[in-house]
Amino acid sequence: MLRDVALAEDVAQDAVVAALATWPADGIPDNPGAWLMTTAKRRAIDVFRARARHDRAAELLANELAEAVDDDPGAGIDHVEDDVLRLMFICCHPALSAEAQTTLTLKLVAGLSTREIARAYLASEATVAQRVSRAKRTLAEANAAIEEPSGAERAERLAAVLGVVYLLFNEGYSATEGADWMRPPLCDEALRLGRILAAIVPGDAEVLGLTALMELQSSRLRARVGADGTPVLLDDQDRSRWDAARIRRGLDALAEAEAVAGDEPGQYLLQAELAACHARAAASADTDWMRIAALYEQLVRRTGSPVAELNRAVALGRAYGPEAGLALADQLVDHPALTGYHLVPSVRGDLLERLGRHAEAAAEFTRAAAMTENARERELLEARAVAARAASVE
Repeated sequence: MLRDVALAEDVAQDAVVAALATWPADGIPDNPGAWLMTTAKRRAIDVFRARARHDRAAELLANELAEAVDDDPGAGIDHVEDDVLRLMFICCHPALSAEAQTTLTLKLVAGLSTREIARAYLASEATVAQRVSRAKRTLAEANAAIEEPSGAERAERLAAVLGVVYLLFNEGYSATEGADWMRPPLCDEALRLGRILAAIVPGDAEVLGLTALMELQSSRLRARVGADGTPVLLDDQDRSRWDAARIRRGLDALAEAEAVAGDEPGQYLLQAELAACHARAAASADTDWMRIAALYEQLVRRTGSPVAELNRAVALGRAYGPEAGLALADQLVDHPALTGYHLVPSVRGDLLERLGRHAEAAAEFTRAAAMTENARERELLEARAVAARAASVE
């Protein structure tokens, strides 16, 4: 309504603050959403009046905002029923670049911090902050109508929305910072959105691929941590604790995606194939690492992702020996996008340890521990450094 992202944030925040101040005393209203909307609209009207008391356009907009909150602006048009998903489609505005669409939506709708978004993009926090500010400014300067797309317009924004859901899931699966290794509620929310997308965009290979990927990856959540929250690495997980229902749904979605995909599978389908390799293995020793290495090679060709290349180094180390994996990992040490990325020394430490080069492995684990902001992950890496250091003196 406001065509101003910054102002919309401000008045929405004002409404929430007002609710926090009045609801404890007066009680929660019968229609909390309508109460918040009315309060935000009134605040917006005040702002417009203060900015331009004699501006006819502002007066007209204020009158529009003052209409009854029971009026449904989406009535009679094609729209997404889920509030969160609808907001994601709205924020992925075509006036912005694809990267700006995803970044702005992760910030405004998904609620990720600048630091969390920066890690997702292997960028600095300053870069992400500038990107968000620039996106807001672009929308304001274009006087862009920030409204829900439908039909072909929604289809054009689908790729950006998939990117938001994917990165939201990733943050839940491996938290950037804090006391917990994972944030399962974020994984559950991303999976919920993926299932809705699969229903409203049936037969899309990438939607199905992303849904399959999230079903398969989230099947391991219970097994990824011990009773005290300590991380449990893949080889050490009790696979009987993997969620069989999610694995089944994931494999079914993957089969459906494969049936409709063309000769060039997309990135989410390829990643779902990778997750399926682990899901189908009854034990760690049964994992088809050669296929995983080949899939990562396809993914690198498809996306050019240095993170995918780093994962390929892990797979090569398992399939063909740690020397093969280390040779590739060494090539990524000076990659500009991976500067400060803690998993580079972590992967090198693992490969060096498997080669019996324990002192070097200890140094890499120590370096990785110093680079991560996640407390649980830091503890794990420090423990591995201690173990490697002890092995080096035996």
